[in-house]
Amino acid sequence: MPSSRSGGPLPYLDHLAADSARFRAVLAAATEDAQVPSCPDWDADDLLWHLGEVQWFWGEIAERRLTDPDQLEAMQTAREERPTDRSGLLAFFDRSSARLHRQLTDLAPAMPLWMWADDKTAGYIARRQAHEALIHRLDAELTVGDRTPLDPRLAADGVDEVLRIMRGHEPDDELTHAPVAGPVTIATVDAMHAWTVTPVRITGTWNGRDIDVQRFLVADGPDTSSVAEISGTAAVLDCWLWNRPPEGSIARDGDPTALAAVDAVLSDSID
Repeated sequence: MPSSRSGGPLPYLDHLAADSARFRAVLAAATEDAQVPSCPDWDADDLLWHLGEVQWFWGEIAERRLTDPDQLEAMQTAREERPTDRSGLLAFFDRSSARLHRQLTDLAPAMPLWMWADDKTAGYIARRQAHEALIHRLDAELTVGDRTPLDPRLAADGVDEVLRIMRGHEPDDELTHAPVAGPVTIATVDAMHAWTVTPVRITGTWNGRDIDVQRFLVADGPDTSSVAEISGTAAVLDCWLWNRPPEGSIARDGDPTALAAVDAVLSDSID
């Protein structure tokens, strides 16, 4: 992971706390019906409820030490109804956020916990929730027009997570993947890291479902076989990969077919 190569492991829980606090402060000052430009179907209260729900869910997983997906349905019976006013939403967010941070602080990063990703540990939940808070903090700031910078190291780690986990594909015996374009290098100009992605079409049957999606095969570093390159600061690339408006430019050079194939992989929402 790029974060471990430039200053040691990232303090995910510190980022989770800081970005959650900023998110809360920004939305507390927003009007209830202010529209979220990066999530057009939501207003400020919807965004506040969403992150509160997300942090409640993972806080519940951590507090109950759940490892079995069959336990999730029973866990959901503890879910609170959405409060009907702003003060209730803020109180729910405060409880959810504080518990999530407290529970993850108390757990060793290697502690097994249920997770939809392959890395089923408290450490990955901390990483995932730090990035969740970061992106939704940005959504809150865009809502009120008060944008602040993204931490460069966290943003570089966010690029890595999106490419490998959110958009990446690990070969599977039950699925077939075929390249749809040549490899493309994605490089940060400030975090001294690059990835090479090959857009592939994945087909087959997985868990009883027919699969036909496009994802990336991801390799660390640049590759001389790349037919195109996309570059920018880590913050700009992280925003772009999350379909949020970048604050800065992205350079795109090389084979148009390969660049379009990258865009196709990114076209599915991961909000």
